[in-house]
Amino acid sequence: MRVNPLFAPLALACCLVCSSHAWARPLAGEHVDPARPSAKAVQDVQDTQRDESSLRNWLANNGLIQQVSIRASDLVVNALSFLGVRYHYGGDTARTGFDCSGFVRYVYQETLGTALPHNAASQSRVGEKITENQLRPGDLVFFNTLRRAFSHVGIYIGNGEFIHSPRSGQSVRIESLDSPYWSKRFDGARRIVTGPNAQVAQDDTPPPSVDQGGQ
Repeated sequence: MRVNPLFAPLALACCLVCSSHAWARPLAGEHVDPARPSAKAVQDVQDTQRDESSLRNWLANNGLIQQVSIRASDLVVNALSFLGVRYHYGGDTARTGFDCSGFVRYVYQETLGTALPHNAASQSRVGEKITENQLRPGDLVFFNTLRRAFSHVGIYIGNGEFIHSPRSGQSVRIESLDSPYWSKRFDGARRIVTGPNAQVAQDDTPPPSVDQGGQ
């Protein structure tokens, strides 16, 4: 999905606010199985992208106008367009479904033309390592969900939230980094360097306990 670059920061701001009210948080100690995004929430996002005038009014009324880069806006808005696409192990297209790294790879390739590995652990060695308080929309966030480091990945969208393809039986959705389930499994974050002549740079130091990420 593509949006007019002039409108992208506005669309992103609205998407972030809508997302904070539309998804349930996982309970501490449980294997996460949050509610699927409602049809109304998805429709609200689509409506705001189509109508600049209404979006500007909505943002002004709620004091939520934000300034983010066009690159990050396009990346996040594109990722949000896949909400509800089912999880499929090894999948890397909307038609087949996505696993976690396949989803990240597809969004980056389609939006920015950046080719990432199709593996969460391998993606954890790409780009620049950043701390949680340095996160910006479009950065990659990693988790230990399979009792090994960097076994899951998602895309940070701002407002303390990320979008990802969780696991079999679930679909692309938004979660909070502050939820008990995800906060205790957080493994770190990476910023992918992009640009007309940028190449995907990899850190020479492999993460500990790396195995085939898969999820």
